[in-house]
Amino acid sequence: MRDNRWLDWAVELQSIAQAGLYYGKDVFDIQRFERVREIAAEMVSEGSGLPVEKVKDLFCCETGYQTPKIGCRAAVFEDGKILMVQESDGRWTLPGGWVDVYSSVKEGVEKEVWEEAGLKVTAEKLIALLDWKKYCDPPRAYGICTVFFHCKALGGEFKQNIETLSSGYFSLDELPPLDEGKTTREHIQMCFEAKDAENWEPLFD
Repeated sequence: MRDNRWLDWAVELQSIAQAGLYYGKDVFDIQRFERVREIAAEMVSEGSGLPVEKVKDLFCCETGYQTPKIGCRAAVFEDGKILMVQESDGRWTLPGGWVDVYSSVKEGVEKEVWEEAGLKVTAEKLIALLDWKKYCDPPRAYGICTVFFHCKALGGEFKQNIETLSSGYFSLDELPPLDEGKTTREHIQMCFEAKDAENWEPLFD
């Protein structure tokens, strides 16, 4: 991975500033925290090449104490192969996405498989809860915790949609080109291991 310490520093500064803006009472402290937040956005802009206003929209739009975002991914198997979906850029991932604020994590992963792969599923087993920055490159300007579930297919069929172009089942030794910002080979191997284990202990960071 590239040396992204500058991004780690920017993320930490933004987190400190966000908490200070939420809890701070002194007007001069508020002004200082606003400037710290601006500096963090300028650092990300300089390092990423994005316009600073775009960075502020993505990076500095929340209030309150900063916590990681929650994502989900589904492992659905058929004949010893795992379900994957092809995104609009041609790369493949496990079905999944962000968990909606009004959904539980279980409901979220079942919804994502239905929307992306056209399958009704039920999430049956927790495989892992992982801190994304430890596994994926490039890093993000916010924390992400991704929950992996082993899901059982109940029925349905794929229909092309605004998110995915195709779906298919793949063995570990015939994986298509992956979007490694969302799904890595190591994560897929973990899902195969969880499927075959009698007493799987969920992994967590």
